[in-house]
Amino acid sequence: MADFAPTELLALFQRAQAAFTDRVDAVKPEQWDDEALPGWTVADLVAHLVSEALWTPLLLAGEPFDLIDGRFPDDTSDLLGDDPLTGWESAADGALAAFAQDRALLHTVHLQRGPTSAAEYIEELTADLTVHSWDLARATNGDTELDPALVTAALVVADRLPADGVPGLFDPPLDVPRTASPQARLLGRYGRRG
Repeated sequence: MADFAPTELLALFQRAQAAFTDRVDAVKPEQWDDEALPGWTVADLVAHLVSEALWTPLLLAGEPFDLIDGRFPDDTSDLLGDDPLTGWESAADGALAAFAQDRALLHTVHLQRGPTSAAEYIEELTADLTVHSWDLARATNGDTELDPALVTAALVVADRLPADGVPGLFDPPLDVPRTASPQARLLGRYGRRG
């Protein structure tokens, strides 16, 4: 994705948000407490992405991670409110608007790991949305087929991950044949069997 123009990065991010929105909209009321990932319910998964989206405008404005940490609620029900779809859409709109600002993708954001280009940050968020769209669909018996353009973009990010995963963030990759589909390779890189 490093070779993509800022407008292309923004379009991919918007597409990934829309794919996740479709899956949030498809969650049935009785599914919010179902397990999405080990230790996370469907609601927790959506709240995780709400939280990421809420952080984005502040990070793009130059605020460092340590000054933002603690500003937003940690509790899933506080992040989602009474209507999880509206909670997600509101946060997502704010993140998209922040990235769409003139020259925003030329900024540096100060993440927990240190200074990172905004272009790399949007790539990572696009990959996160893509993989979590699959997680959400799998947990709710939804559409697990991912957008091929998003898979291709997310694979670039996946290839930058450490070979043994990132403890607390990403499981070690699974052994997936190179002949597997791009989606299966992406999911395997993030420790998921698709």
